[in-house]
Amino acid sequence: MSSFLWWQRGIVYQIYPRSFMDSNGDGTGDLVGILSRLNYLEWLGVEAIWISPIFPSPMADFGYDVSDYTDVHPLFGTRDDLDRLVEAAHARNIRVLLDYVPNHTSDQHPWFVESRRSRADPRRDWYLWHAGRENGSPPNNWLSVFGGSAWEWDAPTREFYYHAYLKEQPDLNWRNPEVRAAMLDVLRFWFERGIDGFRIDALRQVFKDVELRDNLPNPGWTPSQPPYESLLPVHSTDQPELLELVAEFRDLADAYPERVLIGELWLPIERLVAYYGVGGRGLHLPFNFHLILSAWNPREIAALIHTYEAALPAGAWPNWVLGNHDRQRVASRVGAPQARVAAMLLLTLRGTPTLYQGDEIGMQDVPIPPEAVQDPVEWRLPGLGRGRDPERTPMQWDDSPNAGFSQVRPWLPLAADYQSVNVAAQKSDTRSMLSLYRRLIELRRASPALSVGSYHQLYVDDTTLVFERDAGDQRRVVALNLSADERALPDAVGSLPVILSTHLDRAAEPATVLRPHEGVLLDSR
Repeated sequence: MSSFLWWQRGIVYQIYPRSFMDSNGDGTGDLVGILSRLNYLEWLGVEAIWISPIFPSPMADFGYDVSDYTDVHPLFGTRDDLDRLVEAAHARNIRVLLDYVPNHTSDQHPWFVESRRSRADPRRDWYLWHAGRENGSPPNNWLSVFGGSAWEWDAPTREFYYHAYLKEQPDLNWRNPEVRAAMLDVLRFWFERGIDGFRIDALRQVFKDVELRDNLPNPGWTPSQPPYESLLPVHSTDQPELLELVAEFRDLADAYPERVLIGELWLPIERLVAYYGVGGRGLHLPFNFHLILSAWNPREIAALIHTYEAALPAGAWPNWVLGNHDRQRVASRVGAPQARVAAMLLLTLRGTPTLYQGDEIGMQDVPIPPEAVQDPVEWRLPGLGRGRDPERTPMQWDDSPNAGFSQVRPWLPLAADYQSVNVAAQKSDTRSMLSLYRRLIELRRASPALSVGSYHQLYVDDTTLVFERDAGDQRRVVALNLSADERALPDAVGSLPVILSTHLDRAAEPATVLRPHEGVLLDSR
């Protein structure tokens, strides 16, 4: 295992800082709050924490509209707080990753304020401005991910500017060398302060077609889907120049020891793997979200694993994600009983797993009443269920008022079940979801087969997936029942002793059957 780097061996834990831990009683999580819970993260066994944006921002999109890339929003604390957090995390052998938002800034960032002053301003070309068509309409048919046209009319300068997301998030012009230099300096700034890597936000959006050609209609779109999906973004995303930029990101990261770059890329597998780059000059981990998108049945999951493994370039390291701050929680998506099976799948597949805060205690989406909605997506796309508040509710630490998250009412409502679904209750329950996650992480860290070994599918049918992980002379078999019925194990593995069951109630005995909603880890020597 010594030849593998920390980001290959370990687990990345995503922290949504507004909802992790409030230290100062304002109802919103902060950096000191994260610092106060590092002992828990060390106990859990994660190798790194990725913290969603903490930079100064007007918070039109909760920090993804950055107004200063090299400071910390007072809501979350100070740069000194971040330095102390990094130092304390490193003392526990936990790395710290930040979000990097290269596609757009806030409309209140000084760069855009200057760019908006006049067409002659030196920073005008730092963003994407265009006069529009002769009839006064926008330059093309490109749509905002958050609804409506992606072009916003600016009356004082009589031009449109482009925004892939909210109008408060104007897109940068990465073809401008000054923009490129300034944004590379952002990475350099944080690397110099000891940050161990970045998750790069909205990466596929960074370059756009230089001719601004219209996007093509999506023949499979239906009105039940978001309007953005009515067009295929062939000219507004995933442009060829992006791979050249990623190579620059990698060259910069490689100048610092053991740094990691993770890219948010909602792309088909054949395009996703291109972002590993050529000759080691790509992302270390282009985020693989396909488990989030896959139907929850063994055949589709097995096919996904096979397709992904086959598409990986030589030397590329895989990764898997089951949940994040933008998507329905896994326990809500597959159901509470199957969430245990999902945990075993995530933590036994080949590659780096990313775990979203709260999934380790089985948190589910929380219904948000209209008067408590915070997410602008819910306001802009009503009725489509695309609001992200339900999966962003506060971490449930104990059964005290406000779930131990804050001394006051939190910024989003708590789950109704927080008095039983919380860290304190589950730490003392040897058969809880948290106990399962901790045991799986412990076994993964101790086993070369599980942490860095190869993957081989052994069996799949309509209810059951069985695969093997091996490294040297160590072999482990994983058998997962994705159904509510009892299933017999294939003869070839049915006599192997159980190391761990997702039910946490048997070990050492041979497993001939899988009970409903059960996964088992087996010792095949």
